[in-house]
Amino acid sequence: MVKMFLSSDFVVMLFHYDGIVDEWKHFEWCDKVIHVSARNQTKWWFAKRFLHPDIVSEYSYIFLWDEDLGVEHFHPKVYVSIIEHEGLEISQPALDRSKSEVHHQITARESKSIVHRTAFKPGANGKHCDAHSKGPPCTGWIEMMAPVFSRAAWRCVWYMIQNDLIHAWGIDMQVGYCAQGDRTKNIGIVDAEYVVHHNRPTLGGIGAKNRSTAGGRRLDKGDRIKGIVVNDAYILRHYVKAKKKKVPASAFLLLCRLLHLENCVLLANPLSAITGD
Repeated sequence: MVKMFLSSDFVVMLFHYDGIVDEWKHFEWCDKVIHVSARNQTKWWFAKRFLHPDIVSEYSYIFLWDEDLGVEHFHPKVYVSIIEHEGLEISQPALDRSKSEVHHQITARESKSIVHRTAFKPGANGKHCDAHSKGPPCTGWIEMMAPVFSRAAWRCVWYMIQNDLIHAWGIDMQVGYCAQGDRTKNIGIVDAEYVVHHNRPTLGGIGAKNRSTAGGRRLDKGDRIKGIVVNDAYILRHYVKAKKKKVPASAFLLLCRLLHLENCVLLANPLSAITGD
């Protein structure tokens, strides 16, 4: 992926969430990219701190991508030419239906299309998508594993990102306000240039199961809370409170240590009061 973008005259910044940088030095392109390292953070944490709109204002588009994408059928320059022609301020490449884990119909590739902006699916109780749909996830919406933002859209989206944002669940429903106009026209999925989403969560989350790791150690069932691994103790505390989960304070402290979180001692007592531990 890195070589592909470099050969297309992109500037590449790698976010190292495991703190490991030296092991990348054997790649011939290593010195041609910008390396930013911080343990147990996510791309949104990095983006908020290192992709300020003023810093990246000379670039026409920001590709804020996960690392678990297959790009055999993707060509950056062709993609940019398509979104410029279509007037897409916010976009993503479509997902290969046969090889990707597709969570939302709108992101699946349509084989006979260059770009699509609306999903069509039957449903009851207002959960269907059709030509009359006006909002996400039926139209004017992308997922957050491979978003592409125009310069203007990114300036708007950047201010939406909270400092401790982790998985970006929920923000996908809000970025449409940054579409610089009608979200149903200015947000789209590019079918002609598509990727494979392997869905390999490294900080936990839905579908992580036993693959999640933190601090170099695999988390077992007792360490995880519903598969959610977070990097902010405050968020975990409120997640537990909102869901009314009976999580022992001892498990909370263990998770804090595994993830090298700060303020664990401060938040242990409030959590104990919630759980009765």
